Order: sequence, then structure tokens, then C-alpha cells
Amino acid sequence: MVTQFNQSRVPVPTLGRLATYLRVLMELERAHVETVSSAEMERQTGINAAQFRKDLSYFGEFGKPGVGYTVVDLQDRITRILKIDRRQPVILVGAGNLGSALVGYPGFLENQMELVAVFDNSAAKVGTVIHNLTIQDFRNVQELNQQLQARIAILAVPAAGVQRVADDLVQSGIKAILNFAPATLKVPEDIVVRNVSFMQELAVLSYHTSSRLLVADTMPPTARKL
Repeated sequence: MVTQFNQSRVPVPTLGRLATYLRVLMELERAHVETVSSAEMERQTGINAAQFRKDLSYFGEFGKPGVGYTVVDLQDRITRILKIDRRQPVILVGAGNLGSALVGYPGFLENQMELVAVFDNSAAKVGTVIHNLTIQDFRNVQELNQQLQARIAILAVPAAGVQRVADDLVQSGIKAILNFAPATLKVPEDIVVRNVSFMQELAVLSYHTSSRLLVADTMPPTARKL
């Protein structure tokens, strides 16, 4: 029996943590581990055991008291929750350095994501092949996606043109966008956008690094030795 749940009440951070749990469960299965406790999941992921249990509670009952969670069963349920128990066609727009690197990423197939097409607007790139995919002219994205039926797109294009690209993708049937461009997209309410900002993440790391150095510099020498 499949547990029904209200998708709208599931926090987005919970979905991100589910993906982390799934990665760990896959590693445990490869190591022939049959069951895992919430305490062990905390050790493996760094996510509090209580948070782990709360995240799962959005989707029904999991595990058995005193026994823990069956690795294979929990992995199977999370893949179904995240809808990666089936093939998901994905298209990528932008065949520059970043886009070309993403095309070769081996994790797509491991998570049932199949990169089915790469698009660009550069005449020099259209028609060339990267990782067995021929780069298509982005002007044809709406026509081609009628055949591909992709609902997820990855954007690896410059910020200056990313809004126009997003508009065309929405018109072609795309419902979810992973955006690597440093720009905020304006899309209809039923379109989901996830932004990936390398500089934002580096800035956060820089802050933490600088703050720790500052704390270390202000500590008395005796305290630094403790």
C-alpha cells in the first residue's frame, strides 16, 4: 500500500535531506548493510537523528522500534517519494565549459535521470557532439521537446539571456528548472526553480573561514593550546 501525503506541506529542505539519506542508503546497500538506526544515519550524514525521523514522518511510518530501518526498503520508499524510481528525461541548455562538464556527469543514470538533449544558440557548437549527444539549436527546443517529453531542464547559460531561455522552456513544457546562472528567474507559479550559485556558497565558506580565524586571533595564547 502506498502512503498518501500532502506534497504542499513538505518543506523543501526536507526533500533535500531525503536525497542525502538516499545517497547514504545506497552506500550502505553496497556495503551489504541490512538495517540502519536513526543514530547511525546521524553519524553518516551529520543530520540530527530527531530531524531524520521528523523528515520521514511527513510520508508515513518507517522502521521498527528496536530494529531500525531496513536499508533496501527505506531506499525504495525514498526513491518513490522523490519520483526517481522511474526514468526522468532531462534537457540541458548551454554547452559552454560548465554545461559540457555537466553532460559527462555519471550521477544522472544512477538516479534515473537521463540527459536526453543538449541545446545551445552558438552556430559553432550546434551539430557537434559531446558525450554521445549532438548539440541541438535552442530555437528548436519547443518542437524537439514534444518528442522528448522532458519536464526538467538544467540552465548553464550567461545571466544576460537566462530569462528568455527560461520563458522558452516553460513554453516547451518544462516544469522544473535547475538554474546555474547568477540571476533570479520570473516564472509561473506552477514552475519550480532551484538556483545553484557557486559564488554564494563560496562566500558563505569564506565568511565561516574568516570568522574562525578572527576568533582564533582574539583568543589568549593559553586558550589556543586547549
